[in-house]
Amino acid sequence: MSDSFSDLITDALNERQNAHLLRSRRTLKHLDATHVLLDGKQLTNFASNNYLGLTHHPKMLAPMDCPAGAGAAGLISGYTDLHHRAEEAIAKWKQTEAALLMPSGYQANLAAIQTLHAVAESRGKAIRFILDKLAHASLIDAVRQTGATMRVFSHNDLAKLERLLEKRERGSVDVVVTESIFSMDGDAADLRGICELKSRHDFVLLVDEAHGSGVYGPAGSGLVAELGLRDAVDISIVTLSKALGVSGGAVCASRQFIDAVLNFGRAYIYSTAVSPWVATGAVRAIEILRDEPDRQARLREISTRVRRSLADSGIAIPAGDSPIIPILLSDESAALDVAHTLESAEVLILAVRPPTVPRGTSRLRVTLSCEHTGLEIAHLINCMQITKAPRFQRKSRGRR
Repeated sequence: MSDSFSDLITDALNERQNAHLLRSRRTLKHLDATHVLLDGKQLTNFASNNYLGLTHHPKMLAPMDCPAGAGAAGLISGYTDLHHRAEEAIAKWKQTEAALLMPSGYQANLAAIQTLHAVAESRGKAIRFILDKLAHASLIDAVRQTGATMRVFSHNDLAKLERLLEKRERGSVDVVVTESIFSMDGDAADLRGICELKSRHDFVLLVDEAHGSGVYGPAGSGLVAELGLRDAVDISIVTLSKALGVSGGAVCASRQFIDAVLNFGRAYIYSTAVSPWVATGAVRAIEILRDEPDRQARLREISTRVRRSLADSGIAIPAGDSPIIPILLSDESAALDVAHTLESAEVLILAVRPPTVPRGTSRLRVTLSCEHTGLEIAHLINCMQITKAPRFQRKSRGRR
């Protein structure tokens, strides 16, 4: 690399360092579903999306009699009987006609958006994507990659969404894009309201259930299923690397749309198929969700209890009952300082800073697991109450 470009990299990294925004990795050793070893010290992990503790479930750790890799793209020779079985299990679980395994949730969103755009473009139709302002970066990046028109409505502002829908050009296609549970705020989309809008406006609805799957709905099938809105949602994205404890993702939709992804979704067409191990792990995870409903029930109970305790102590907590609990701080430096203080108390919670969240909303992102013990939950609450003043946003100030 030329010296001149190396200097540019140095300047860019230094700028982030000075703004308390530089990112780096720390090497952890995972001891079990909720404990890690960091620099020789055991910490309770409240910074993982392992909501149901499946990463270390005995059934997930049992030997898998399958190849380590697929060896080819799914449209060449990488699509095996194990992939077929997993896709059937995911579709049945998500109550859709079909599902398509992808290497990540990011690529699942990319493939779905690519397909919607390519199909419309191939038929000479203009297409417009309308996103909730807090939609995940993978959804925003996917739309930008297509070059299609993108409009944004303020978070859960359905009045603004309807005004945008009323401006649809005759013969064009509108696609409304949202998460069910938002990854950084931990609150829920107004899915009932959005689905009600479909009775008055013609649009395709894509819902990313990355953080709703495993937590909500029958056997963890998601918030869409819990609310009885399956028929109103056209495309559902599931991430297998969070509550399901493996890796990868899937596009869940009609058989027709999945066939379209096979033909137009470049993120699928040009990627090696997921490991057969992942496919097998996904089937096992869904079986655990069905057979051990107490995991989901305990997670919901813990989430409600922690939220209530923090709110009662005066800390501003968003509405909802998800296991994602953001605690806003005054700035990036304060978020890093509190995270360090918590680490000294054997609690791992990381500071989330821009550009992951908007400027002025740096936070601690607490995530809960059904595997956290009562004592660990009590310790978490106590640590938060001790360290809150004066940096946490208080309940009286409301949400951003």
